[in-house]
Amino acid sequence: MPLMRRLLLLCLIAAPLRAQDGVPAAIYTDPPRDSLHPPRMEVLHIPSGDVRINGVAYLASGAGVHPTLVLLHGLPGNEKNLDLAQAVRRAGWNVVTFNYRGSWGSPGSFRFANTVDDADAVLRYVRDSASSLGVDTTNMVLGGHSMGGWATAISASHQHGLRGAILISAADMGGDAAAPRALLVQGMRGNMETLANTTPARMADELIAKGSRWRLADAGRRTGALPLLVITSNDGLAGDAASYVAGARGAGNTAVTTLHLDTDHGYSGQRIALATAVLRWLGSVRR
Repeated sequence: MPLMRRLLLLCLIAAPLRAQDGVPAAIYTDPPRDSLHPPRMEVLHIPSGDVRINGVAYLASGAGVHPTLVLLHGLPGNEKNLDLAQAVRRAGWNVVTFNYRGSWGSPGSFRFANTVDDADAVLRYVRDSASSLGVDTTNMVLGGHSMGGWATAISASHQHGLRGAILISAADMGGDAAAPRALLVQGMRGNMETLANTTPARMADELIAKGSRWRLADAGRRTGALPLLVITSNDGLAGDAASYVAGARGAGNTAVTTLHLDTDHGYSGQRIALATAVLRWLGSVRR
């Protein structure tokens, strides 16, 4: 190939990479190949309650143990943030995702209380399986989107040994309990995809009965010094996150990082910005 054509080809190849200046390389570059310890995916069946829920572990390449992010989806979970999971894995972290009881094929009945118990069960399972999954149990982070952000906040408020928690457009399910029942039932009707053994009325009644124990502000006050990343968007939930942040900071937590992105609830127009924020923050809290 003539020299000038080679130089032109190299410039065309390099241009997209230069366009990513300031973006973590893990977002657009695969890690060096490790033929002895390649990245892999494992299907998990995680004990929770009296069933085993479905999960997936995205395991990072390289020998030894890796920091690990447990990632929770929302209600019902149409956006599972698997692009984020893959980027985090390319950065050297394991990522475990799962489906709550009674959602997306996991056995059991969907209940809001179960989502928190399921998060606790997955953390317990990951710690118990640290050897087989290659998990560094001193570097575990819990994170979630929407309802998953709320479940993250509640679980992180009583968990010990986490390196931090990530809330992405967290919905204050406890605060929602103050809404009129008819409005709650109507809202639940739009979130029934893949949910088993429940109804909009049952979901609304559970929030009304238990919501006072599930407020984000109260969970924030119980975070201690846990590092937090709280991300919001233009979806109407920024006030919910603000109550959590106020609770955490009011209780003396100085390790709270906040970010607002100009996009929708699914972060449709800010996926790279979302991944960039998460990767940089994960790098800052890792021991």
